[in-house]
Amino acid sequence: MKLGTSSPLKHDSPAQWAKRHRELGLEAINFSPTCKDDDKLIDEYVKEAAANGLTIAEVGIWRNTLDLDEDKRKEAIKYSIGQLELADRIGARCCVNILGSRGERWDGAYKDNFSKETWELGVKTIREIIDAVNPKNTYFTIEPMPWMVPTGPDEYLQLMEDVDRDRFAVHLDLFNWMTTPKRYFFNEEFIDECFEKLGKYIKSCHIKDVKMQDDYTIFFKETYPGNGEINIKHVIEKGLEYDKDMTYIIEHLVTDEEYLRSVEYVKGLF
Repeated sequence: MKLGTSSPLKHDSPAQWAKRHRELGLEAINFSPTCKDDDKLIDEYVKEAAANGLTIAEVGIWRNTLDLDEDKRKEAIKYSIGQLELADRIGARCCVNILGSRGERWDGAYKDNFSKETWELGVKTIREIIDAVNPKNTYFTIEPMPWMVPTGPDEYLQLMEDVDRDRFAVHLDLFNWMTTPKRYFFNEEFIDECFEKLGKYIKSCHIKDVKMQDDYTIFFKETYPGNGEINIKHVIEKGLEYDKDMTYIIEHLVTDEEYLRSVEYVKGLF
């Protein structure tokens, strides 16, 4: 397992950035610079990551390439291409985005997220991004979200088939797929299903936890590792069956201190 956090941790230089991760026993990182940064700065981060034995797990995009505003959509696609080029240049395990939403919020929940037209536009857009770069050293991936496609492992397999590009792979955040009581209560079985169907395509995973609220109608709350009911150890063990160097990134906490507590919790599982 190569564990990391989505926080860059407080740092003043690339050397301090890499050193802090390594001192905490982390072996994976999300890349801090973007395609808009100076090449020399990017090279310095890459050099320090390598010198400290850190695997670059993910280059994030986090833009809505399905934006209803066509100018904003084109700008998001342009940035996505730049980030994929960056990921390929530095040899990141993957470049990751969500499929996108068909509403005002870039990652929001809307009925049109599930339309046939949105699916087709998503497939077309993924192809456009990959074909513009033709990556050799990384993969373009989509992180699953609770309220947009792909909504489960079978739908992700269908998306891969429709995109039909060798450099399109899987980013697994199965915590975002904990959207039904059955998946939640029988999460070990769902974890098994996800890895059995997608395991050989997965390039990186997110780690967090989920807690179902005791209220009507149904509400699943994302929370820090160990504060929910998902068998995180099982998530990690299943991934390692397919890739002994699988990267696991703890995400969506606020302070470095919260990340460090979660790092200790996950390490304590083994």
